[in-house]
Amino acid sequence: MEGQVPGAMGSSGSLALRFGQTCFSCASLLFMCLDVEFYSYTTFCFLVTVMGLVIPWSLVLVLADAYSVFVKSLDLQRRNLLMIIIGDLVLSFLSLAAACSTASVADLLLDVGKSFCPVKLCSRYQLSAAMAFLSWFLSFSSSLFNLWLLPAL
Repeated sequence: MEGQVPGAMGSSGSLALRFGQTCFSCASLLFMCLDVEFYSYTTFCFLVTVMGLVIPWSLVLVLADAYSVFVKSLDLQRRNLLMIIIGDLVLSFLSLAAACSTASVADLLLDVGKSFCPVKLCSRYQLSAAMAFLSWFLSFSSSLFNLWLLPAL
């Protein structure tokens, strides 16, 4: 089954996708939380909340993939894989929404002027949105690979 779909759950491709997703989510959260001024804007709080949900989800799936790749291949059941796909899709669309809203608000604040958001701070918010967008891309691609595997079970 591992040879059929390279990025599906339990493969080394899935481990790489999950590890990248975890790294980008942590980076997004780190860049956003380096300064406590993000509490002033709801969209920035939304990004922090979503990344706070994505990180544990990704870590658990990284551990499952690492166990499957390095120790013993896990027997995937259709119901478990469906739950992983649904969780991935929900969190990926939430992270896309958070990344887009954060990027647009940070860009708007840069256009308004330095009185609302200093350039250094807004560029950090934009970098956080970019990391969240990369996390979304990896999460969505992982859910598509798992969706591709679902009919084979």
